[in-house]
Amino acid sequence: MSVKNWTLLIINSLVLLVVLTISFSFYSEFSKVLDKRILLHLRSIKTLKKIQLQRLVNKEWNAFTYATNIAKQGGIKLPENEFLVNGIYDLTHLHPSKKTSIGLVKIKDSVRYLNIVSYKKIQQILLERTGMGASGESYLVGNDYRLRSQSRFFPKTKPYEIIVKTEGVINGLKNIRGEGFFPDYRGIEVYSVYNSLNIGNLNWVILSEIDVKEVQIPLKEMRDKLLILTLITLLVSITISLFLTKIITNPLKKIHNLIGFMAKGNYNEKIQLKNSPKEITEMNVALANLSEVISSAVNFSVEIGNMNLDSEYQPKGKNDLLGKSLLKMRNKLKAYRTLESEINKSNKRLLIQNLESERKRLARELHDGLGPLLTTLKINVQNKIESGENKDTIKNIIDTTIAEIRQMTNVLMPTSLDKFGIGATLNNYVQSIQDSISFPISFENLTQHENSNITKEQEIHLFRITQELINNTIKHAKASQIKISLTEFADFLSLFYFDDGIGFDSEKVTTGSGLTNIKDRVEICNGILIINSSKGKTTFEIEMPIKNNKND
Repeated sequence: MSVKNWTLLIINSLVLLVVLTISFSFYSEFSKVLDKRILLHLRSIKTLKKIQLQRLVNKEWNAFTYATNIAKQGGIKLPENEFLVNGIYDLTHLHPSKKTSIGLVKIKDSVRYLNIVSYKKIQQILLERTGMGASGESYLVGNDYRLRSQSRFFPKTKPYEIIVKTEGVINGLKNIRGEGFFPDYRGIEVYSVYNSLNIGNLNWVILSEIDVKEVQIPLKEMRDKLLILTLITLLVSITISLFLTKIITNPLKKIHNLIGFMAKGNYNEKIQLKNSPKEITEMNVALANLSEVISSAVNFSVEIGNMNLDSEYQPKGKNDLLGKSLLKMRNKLKAYRTLESEINKSNKRLLIQNLESERKRLARELHDGLGPLLTTLKINVQNKIESGENKDTIKNIIDTTIAEIRQMTNVLMPTSLDKFGIGATLNNYVQSIQDSISFPISFENLTQHENSNITKEQEIHLFRITQELINNTIKHAKASQIKISLTEFADFLSLFYFDDGIGFDSEKVTTGSGLTNIKDRVEICNGILIINSSKGKTTFEIEMPIKNNKND
């Protein structure tokens, strides 16, 4: 497609898109506002008619006198075994012609008295159509889904003969108050507002509705006007864009061709523009300058690509960002060469320093922990103390020394892992910790002991995880108890840890708490970690898959 056609397409598409977007937004907002207004208006009408009906029935009830001592009025005769309690009832089904009948039943001296609320008064309330438009209607439906008021659309049909089982009626009989858009009993889409009408023993629904088609008449008129406005705007836009393209697109084609040459590596091509707008002429000059700068920069970049880092380049000016960037790249490559050599030397130096530092740390541990004990033992031996008391002293010192060595080796790597497995090792570790703290720690070992399929790698990770958890609880949790269980199943193992401390936020806790180390170890074993922490209850649930054969 040509530049001219693209320009026409883009300009007019944008104009059309803007006009359509504005029109659609305006239309949608107007439609939403209209829907809300109509439903609010219907809600007000429905509420008013409901109140009027309630007042009518209550007024009739209060005015009810024991004028007739027979339970029969308006052709309605009450069954002897029904309606034996004072109240308001729906007696429509008892009327000979099924005329809507709200019956008021009162009992005095074992005699039932009956009064029927005037059907005309009910109709006067419901047929009042002020503000209902040409298709608006308010009507009543009984719990048998039959009309209890005259339909204005079927004036010659008895209400009782019309069955109304719409969404509004179904919801209303369930004591749900609502509104919406759905077909009415004629099958015509309507705006509907409904509510249950519970007066005495009546379980009816009152609805106020108006046809969607009538409400949307102004919407259709607006839609037609917006469509005409869109067409007029599009025609004006096409006319203006055709004029503009003649001025702009011809020189742009030439510039386009020049850029094509530059894209192919030809930076010596020039073009001449006549009778072009000033901006496009300036664009051509700028493009020529750019071609010169790029040509020089390309040559320099080739030198850099060949790692000839001693080549020189002079930027064309203070705004020659490409040239300056290439110079920075060359200088950084030089610096990286030097830095690479220094880093290699530094890494070797750090490795040796770290090795020596670790040796010093171990030496300090041995010196501070075992040195004094062994020195004391040596002095006692040199003095050749033969008394039983001093022998006991020497024995205690030796025992303490052995315990110190055992504790250090257990921290570095428990020997019981190889001999007895993770269950026994954790049990021994928990017992050693229990002696140094004031609150109880319980450990439940449910591994398979000699037939365990837990790998040595998993045993080491489980031991370190448990160490970290206990250490965190002692240091930070302020707990009064710890519970741990390790369970081995056929194809996975489960480690459960609980304490009743102050809890923590796992998202905000610092890495110094050891959580990162725990998560890394679980991830290495392809396991799952679930953390739940709140005040008084912190749990860690860890599951790791295991194979049926440790040697697989």
